[in-house]
Amino acid sequence: MFAAPSRYITAVIALLVLSASHVIADDSQWTSLFDGKSLAGWKKVGNEKSVWEVKNGALSGSGPASMLVTTSGPYKNFRYRAEVKISDGGNSGLYFRTTAEPGFSDGYEAQIDSTHTDPIRTGSLYGMCHVYKQHVKPDTWFAYEIEVRDDVWRGRNVTRIKVIIDGNELYEYLDFAQTFKEGHFAFQHHDPGSTVSIRKVEVQPLP
Repeated sequence: MFAAPSRYITAVIALLVLSASHVIADDSQWTSLFDGKSLAGWKKVGNEKSVWEVKNGALSGSGPASMLVTTSGPYKNFRYRAEVKISDGGNSGLYFRTTAEPGFSDGYEAQIDSTHTDPIRTGSLYGMCHVYKQHVKPDTWFAYEIEVRDDVWRGRNVTRIKVIIDGNELYEYLDFAQTFKEGHFAFQHHDPGSTVSIRKVEVQPLP
């Protein structure tokens, strides 16, 4: 059996420690927006008969159409992520840079839709960049991540929006109109017959 020199083993251990420290430091930059137990930090906007509650450690939206919006904010440049599950035939949306009292057209919407009659699927920026391929099956948890930052591209001001599903970056959308400047996060419940579940909601501010 080959015996590795002690200095080699020491170097490998040091590298692993540094790598672990980097991961820990990176994770520490994320702030949780959902405590897994209550609706603290969130408020319902819309139909009073709609239901937003916590079930099995996740936010759950059902009933008539409405929005659940963060009371913290506003946010401008950030990474934002959540784990999401949508029912078969369900329709929802992950909103960012929205208002404190949002309607469905206020703010950017990352679509949540696997099998709804609306063919615009999960991964789409609704009204801006549409995805028609099913990336996520219904009733299946997936990681949704959005990176948003204002920038200058070839001398023009732009808002860059990256859309990532389960660690796979689908695209980067360049919004030269900079349609929405800053705002809150929200989740949409669209259809009375659908149910959306959300957990591990986190944000990491960017410069």
